[in-house]
Amino acid sequence: MQRIHPISRLVLAFAVLALIAGFFTPLWQIQLWAPQYPEGLNMKIWINNLSGAFDIINGLNHYIGMALIKVEMFPEFGFMIYVLGALIAFGLLAAIKGTRTWLWMYVIVLCCGALAGLIDFYAWGYKYGHNLNPNAAIQVPGMSYQPPLLGYKNLLNFTAYSGPDIGGWIMIVSGALCGLLLVWEQWFRKGKSAASTASTFAKRSVTAAAMVVAMFTLTSCDAKPEPMRYGLDECTGCKMTIADKRFGAEIVTNKGRVIKFDDLGCMADYIKEGHITEAAIKQRVVCDFVHPNTFIPVEQALFLKNDALNSPMRSDSAAFSSQTDLEQVKTQLGAGQQAKWPAVVCN
Repeated sequence: MQRIHPISRLVLAFAVLALIAGFFTPLWQIQLWAPQYPEGLNMKIWINNLSGAFDIINGLNHYIGMALIKVEMFPEFGFMIYVLGALIAFGLLAAIKGTRTWLWMYVIVLCCGALAGLIDFYAWGYKYGHNLNPNAAIQVPGMSYQPPLLGYKNLLNFTAYSGPDIGGWIMIVSGALCGLLLVWEQWFRKGKSAASTASTFAKRSVTAAAMVVAMFTLTSCDAKPEPMRYGLDECTGCKMTIADKRFGAEIVTNKGRVIKFDDLGCMADYIKEGHITEAAIKQRVVCDFVHPNTFIPVEQALFLKNDALNSPMRSDSAAFSSQTDLEQVKTQLGAGQQAKWPAVVCN
């Protein structure tokens, strides 16, 4: 059997031992935001327990007929500690054996375990979100409430997020590191001298580190504004239903959460009141006044202020993507003050 490099064995052992964190840190998290809960409700899933605001979530879900979330509904809690323990033992054995065959077997077991976990979580979410009490106080025909497997999803007036927590991220990085080791051992070490191998290992380690760092940004890379559901979405600031297509605004967070407003002034007040920090904001966009359902980054928008605009919360500011559009509306109104961001929201 082809043996792997001693450094690879050490890295493999380190990656395997890192999984011990799964016994002491939350593996997964589900977060919910709504106008009445702008700070969010967080439920954490550990290897054999639940923590967080699931009692409050249960109280809310009761009205739409969802089952109570409790430890007893997860039979996996009874054996997951043994599964993780066996996985760590198998990984250490692979490091001791130190061959490509054992490394292959361990990576395959990791991939199968991750896939099984995702399938199991999806099955729970489907059952939890579809099996509703027919006598619930609030019933929306055809509506289901399955939480997202990974990422964000709108459920009525709530925004739900599902994703790895500290322990989950450690496991992902551990698995990615093992996969990179396998790639390096299988395809980059063949026929190389010990000195060349060590040099290549150092170079590949830098690449691997960059790839691991990139993994942490994947959940926010595709974060972008989402279409307004006029007549359904609620303004996070003033709690009014968003109805006017000409004045909406959105904040997209670094995590990918989308926060919606019916008026530019509501968005500005939300930030000024400290509900979100500037560091947490990835993008701010505003609806184009003359092109419904088109968003413009606030830094690129041209704003016109005029009391006659009569915006929902009376910031009376309209956004335009071109000077021509702005001038046409300004002519129709007979007057108006042009401004750029952030001067348009400064008092």
